[in-house]
This record gives sequence, C-alpha cells and structure tokens, in this order.
Amino acid sequence: MVTGVFAAVLIVVVGGLTGHVRVAKADAVDCSQVKCIALTFDDGPSPYTDRLLQVLRDANAHATFFLIGNKVAANPAGAKRIADAGMEVGSHTWEHPNMTSIPPADIPAQFSRASDAIQAATGQRPNLVRTAGGLINDAVLAEAKNQGLADVNWDVIPFDWANDSNTGATRALLMSQIRPNAVVLFHDTYSSTVDLVYQFIPVLRANGYHLVTVTQMLGPLAPGTSHGSRDNGPPVNDLQDIAPDAIPSLPDTPSPAPMPNLPITDIPNQNSGGPNNGA
Repeated sequence: MVTGVFAAVLIVVVGGLTGHVRVAKADAVDCSQVKCIALTFDDGPSPYTDRLLQVLRDANAHATFFLIGNKVAANPAGAKRIADAGMEVGSHTWEHPNMTSIPPADIPAQFSRASDAIQAATGQRPNLVRTAGGLINDAVLAEAKNQGLADVNWDVIPFDWANDSNTGATRALLMSQIRPNAVVLFHDTYSSTVDLVYQFIPVLRANGYHLVTVTQMLGPLAPGTSHGSRDNGPPVNDLQDIAPDAIPSLPDTPSPAPMPNLPITDIPNQNSGGPNNGA
C-alpha cells in the first residue's frame, strides 16, 4: 500500500477524477508528513454515541471525545464503549459550567470529579480537558496544570449545535475551514451531527486526510498549556468536494431534540450551557 505524502496526493487525484475514495486508515502515521485531522466530540456520552462509534469504526477513523463527568457517572458503560473502541477520552469538566465565572474554590472539583468518573468508567485518567465554551483564564489553567491536564480548544468550529436542522450550513463551514492538523469541534448530542460525520468522512478521505486523535496529531501536550482558540480563522478552502454519488445515503434516522446536559445544582447562579440552558 502506498503511504505518506504520495498517497495523500494520489487520493485527491483519484477521488477528484472518478468520485471513488481510497481509504487512509487511522494508523501510526506521522502527521508532520501526511495530512491529519482531529475530530472531537463534546458533551457525551449520549444516546447517539454508539451510532457515532460505529460510523468511526466503519471508516477506520479515530477521534477524541470530551466527556462531561456527571454524564459519565450516570452512564459509565457508554463512556467505556468509547474507550474500548480505541477513541481518545478527555474531560469536559464535571458539570459543564462557565469555568471563568464559578467561584475559584469550585474549579478544582470540576476537574477532579470528572477525571475520577472517567477513570472509574474507562480505566483511563484523562490528560486532556476542554472547558465549556472553551472559556479559560489563568486560574483555570493553573488548576489544570496542578491536575495534569492540558487544555484543548479548537481550530475549526462548524456550529453543529446551531445548525441541527441545517447540516448544509455546517458542511459549508467545514469545506472552507478544514486544513491540515486542525482540531474540529463537534458535539456528541445531535443525531444530525452523526449524519454529517457519516457523509463527510468520504470527503476527508478523498482529500488525503487521516482521521486521528488529538494526541496522535499534536503529540503530548504539557499540563497547563492551551491549544487552539474559540473562533474560526480566515477561510482556507483546502478541500476539494467529491462527486455526489460518492457520498453515502443516510439511513432513516431523523434528528430528535438535542440531549440536554445534566443541570448544575451545587453552584449558585450557574447553568450547564447549551440552547436549552441545561434543562
């Protein structure tokens, strides 16, 4: 099998001319030599997690899941299935509050309780964290460092939660923003996001991208450091689209209402985020 940069170029040419996709497997590639992308999924585990895992497995793709601690505590088996599928597991804090506005005394428990729940469920203690909304400050990063956590925001935010009923808008953002070694923010709480990923992976493959975890792509990140930002950069238009007949048709899985986060009951004047305010 041809590997490396030549394979990436060949896949683009073949896919662009014929509509057929050569699979670039999520294996031990060197992301400094070939094109990689790290898809990340926040807010799980959820009722859509198992279908998303199947989509990723079928595509020989790896991804990183940032899990909310109290959801893991409520559904440890769901979290374990993510880890058992070979996905990277990170923390999305215990309750998904705005970490920059909660009392400073509550910051440590948001990290430690989430890490404890994830470790109890999966056997793995996370070394990556993403805060709600990507909101951080010096106090948050200092505590992350104390607990051995590196903060990971993103490079591409396609607004899948806002476009739940309009995946075309999300897809358009992906087409214009994707670039090599980008971290992409999705959410593991929308059936429509699973649909979009299912149909978009062939585009990434045709453009020579390897779908890997954050750590495989970026390497080990030092605790207390922060990667990425909260915004999209200028459009790069790096992707070439594929023929319509190369995009798999969707199963009959209409998108239900988003799954809410569990409400916060122990921190005054806080909510767990999202359009439904965690209700």
